[in-house]
Amino acid sequence: MPDRRKASIIIDADTMRKGVRSLRRKCPHIRHIHDLTGDPPLRDYRPGFAGLARIVVGQQVSLAAAQAIWGRLELASAPVVTPQTFLLLNDDDLRQVGLSRGKVKTLRGIATAIADGFDLDALSRKPEDELHATLTALPGVGPWSAEIYMLFCLGRADAFAAGDLALQISACAALGLENRPNRDELLTIAERWKPWRGVAAHLLWAYYKVADRTLLKKKHS
Repeated sequence: MPDRRKASIIIDADTMRKGVRSLRRKCPHIRHIHDLTGDPPLRDYRPGFAGLARIVVGQQVSLAAAQAIWGRLELASAPVVTPQTFLLLNDDDLRQVGLSRGKVKTLRGIATAIADGFDLDALSRKPEDELHATLTALPGVGPWSAEIYMLFCLGRADAFAAGDLALQISACAALGLENRPNRDELLTIAERWKPWRGVAAHLLWAYYKVADRTLLKKKHS
């Protein structure tokens, strides 16, 4: 497994706190969020095919549903989810697990690319722009999946998934915006949080869980 500490900035408990301190100093909105949430929990997935597959599984479904589907996929792929064990499963197996046709196609494409020589582990050493471009060149992997992989699997402290609905809703509520920002608008907002946008994302996800749901729904409507 690649040494994750060789990447540019890695989020661990210490760097999370360092990032939070930096963001608190320069952004009153983040300071307010942190006062409510405390230090956000890490979302730390194992790098490689299993980590990326888990992210694809979680697209556009609830956290509970994603966990259930992933658990069934792990059982079906025993002992571990790898490109090789995944490719041994037929479409009926994967539908029984709970995967949609589109996710099966995406995961087969990724698994096949890796089996044919694509080195997903080597991406941990690439700079953010190159890493993002390489990930989104994989079949079915869009910007959201690439950015979540950079955050959860590689711990990039400045990665930011601006297309994530929960981040958009939380930013709208926390900043007192009239309308939920779209991807481009949230990217512009997030410029103020560099080089700790990944820490800001974790704080916004934590805020989404603890903030007044009435406020969040109002901002989302």
